[in-house]
Amino acid sequence: MSIDIEDFNARWLAKWSEKDVTALLSFYAKDTIYRDPQVPDGLNGEEQLGAYLKQLFDNTPSILYTPHETWKTENGFCGRWYGSFTGPDGKKSVIRGFDLVVLEGDRIKLNEVYVHEVSKIPD
Repeated sequence: MSIDIEDFNARWLAKWSEKDVTALLSFYAKDTIYRDPQVPDGLNGEEQLGAYLKQLFDNTPSILYTPHETWKTENGFCGRWYGSFTGPDGKKSVIRGFDLVVLEGDRIKLNEVYVHEVSKIPD
């Protein structure tokens, strides 16, 4: 199956911005593997990912995720994005992230997330 990775990435990041766990899980395979800096050893499967996302979203400020670039790979894509948010102290912050996404059909089989703070979104 051939998918438009830029469209897929934009729709997927929009659900991250909306903190919509149910809609996000529809992008992932039932037996997905998910890793990010908070769970570097990974989560396995939709149930673990759903519980993690609910906890994450309940404990973090709303973040506006903006797609920046995508690169097609043999079995998915890599995507860079920016996230902007206001912390509990009122401080505005920006993060830059990078996702490695391995697809199985039109579902995410593996998602590894790398993220760090930056001073601004470049022009």
